[in-house]
Amino acid sequence: MNIAPGKNAVGSVPFDQARVDGLMEEAGIDVLLATSKHNTQYLLGGYKFIFFAAMDAIGHSRYLPVVVYEKGGPEHAAYIGNRMEGGEHQNHPFWTPTLHAACWGTLDAANLAVEHLRKIGKGNARIGIEPAFLPSDAYMLIRNALPDAKLIDATDMLERMRAIKTEAELEKLRIASELITDSMLATIGWAREGTTKSEIIEQLRREETNRGAHFEYCLLTLGSSHNRAASPQAWRKGEVMSIDSGGNYHGYIGDLCRMGVLGDPDAELEDLLAEIETVQQAAFSKVKAGTLGGDMISRAEGVLKKSKVAAYTDFFAHGMGLITHEAPFLMTNHPVTYEGTYAAMPLEKNMVLSVETTMLHPTRGFIKLEDTVAVTDAGYVMFGDRGRGWNRGGGGLGAGYLARS
Repeated sequence: MNIAPGKNAVGSVPFDQARVDGLMEEAGIDVLLATSKHNTQYLLGGYKFIFFAAMDAIGHSRYLPVVVYEKGGPEHAAYIGNRMEGGEHQNHPFWTPTLHAACWGTLDAANLAVEHLRKIGKGNARIGIEPAFLPSDAYMLIRNALPDAKLIDATDMLERMRAIKTEAELEKLRIASELITDSMLATIGWAREGTTKSEIIEQLRREETNRGAHFEYCLLTLGSSHNRAASPQAWRKGEVMSIDSGGNYHGYIGDLCRMGVLGDPDAELEDLLAEIETVQQAAFSKVKAGTLGGDMISRAEGVLKKSKVAAYTDFFAHGMGLITHEAPFLMTNHPVTYEGTYAAMPLEKNMVLSVETTMLHPTRGFIKLEDTVAVTDAGYVMFGDRGRGWNRGGGGLGAGYLARS
């Protein structure tokens, strides 16, 4: 998906400069070298180059976008990109006063970054880098070219930068969630007895694409299986379907899970999904600006522990935005490997959370709800809040049969 360089005039900073400058000061960083696609997109006001949206590799190297931003000095900012991005600038100028649309690989991008740092007098500064998104050849070039500079891991600072969403970001996240939800419910309604997992996943891809979302993945189960990979397995009468999909709208993630059933849900299925809903609501009850992130986790886990399905059910919550797991980080290594550093911190207005409860039932299969909520002063607002009950497949009311509010 090509996201145009935005409508910011050259020199007009498209992010909260005071907040970013403050975070850089706290981290001891004088100038940033952002090199991940998500952070360069954020710092450029929403732009991502379409040519390398799916794959970075080209020739003997790879695409390496670089945003150089000096604390308190937006007039010294630069964007270093691919040669083809000159056309993007002609149509929708980048805000950075300096643009080098001149690169085909990592070393020419790193060389231009070094040249720019020297030009603005930051060749021996404290430079914030993204170690996980700075290739080793580019890192070594910068390290050798600027021996007096101090290279600082800016990962945490950049994650904190993105944790509080703007109203424009919230709207993109809301639209992404709505598009994914609509697509999943339409796909459940479309699927028939005998439809295979591979066919269902392909239908979901079409539904999301036709609605203007960028499809990323679908994790799907049918019947009693807990296997969420594509396969020739077919849907049978009375079986459940869990459909968990991630896609994005202008780079912002929609990631939700809804349940389907081929036929009418029996009493046991109603009861099992109600158990999951009880845990979800327990978590939601602690979502509010000022509440400790860990309080939400403790509340949900406490309710789950008392549930009759606790032995095979798990609760998880994480932040989301431009990527699927970002600040606030609420749980440690559960399941993604990072520290739950935000558990002891208060939730803040306009943080966005994914809240999910997953049951691996021994006979009825994979039963799950995953919801997206934005934190408000009064509590929360949910995005894509439809179809949270049992949705009937086989040409039934796919758009929310027996849906709970």
